[in-house]
Amino acid sequence: MSTTNGQWYPPEWPERIRLLSAGELTPVTPRRAATVLLLRDGPDGAPGGQDGEHGANGEQFGTNGGGDRGGDAAGPAVYMLRRRASMAFAGGAYAYPGGSVDPRDERMVAWAGPSRAQWARRLGLDESDATQAQAIVCAAVRETFEEAGVLLAGPTPHTVVADTTGDDWETDRLSLVARDLSFAEFLDRRGLVLRSDLLGGWARWITPEFEPRRYDTWFFVAALPRGQRTRNASTEADRTVWLHPGDAADGYDRGELLMMPPTIATLRQLRPYGTVHDALVAAVDQDLTPVLAQARLEGDELVLSWPGHDEFTKHIPGTAGESEA
Repeated sequence: MSTTNGQWYPPEWPERIRLLSAGELTPVTPRRAATVLLLRDGPDGAPGGQDGEHGANGEQFGTNGGGDRGGDAAGPAVYMLRRRASMAFAGGAYAYPGGSVDPRDERMVAWAGPSRAQWARRLGLDESDATQAQAIVCAAVRETFEEAGVLLAGPTPHTVVADTTGDDWETDRLSLVARDLSFAEFLDRRGLVLRSDLLGGWARWITPEFEPRRYDTWFFVAALPRGQRTRNASTEADRTVWLHPGDAADGYDRGELLMMPPTIATLRQLRPYGTVHDALVAAVDQDLTPVLAQARLEGDELVLSWPGHDEFTKHIPGTAGESEA
């Protein structure tokens, strides 16, 4: 790990990079995944009257449900969870609710907001990949419900469920987690419409080729719907917290909060926005070009970098020893 900040940096990476450079390591195909930065306004992240109940212009992405626009000096807060130290991938790191696409996320669901083809274009896919675009959006909504108890769906295209805390909701959530119930079946049984208009595309990161667990992950932003409350519903997390992006980034810089590069990068991108609404409007213009780490050999030194994110560059000496930022 780096000793100058909270960057997650597995000690086995240098050797894996060398094996990849020597042609002795075959990259695995990344799994498609989605994660959601849940946002809310108010002092210290206290609920600030999130909207989320008004319909959307189907041509827009992430410009609805943005709260009361009042905000506070520190801006909106983002919901984060800390992965258990025992987790094989990024144990101890702070992250957002999210996970892999389930093949059944491709099943047709009642849908509100931009069309599947529009989402395919926004996500950087071919328009003919509308089914895959739906699967990614469904994964974002499903995983947020599975891991945070928050559901971006409603009985009509212009509403969102107000409460998901009852025992019947918990039974369904556990069935989704166990894959005993598909997300399409869950929505259909409850007569719910997926609110894709409440999501805004924010970023896309692909796990480096030398990592054995690889994900092609789309990052979304969304406002916490009015009436709903987050809870630590994930068995993968030992702590959850609402943090202002600036405070979380400062904690990372001090080495107090461990994070993977995509997490701290998206936090820094959110820092300038004063309200949830501002962040959701900004999502329309966010660049979703995938970020993939690159490793090159300079003499006897390996250089690991993430294009467009110089702060993560690592210089790895040819002999065993600590990497230097």
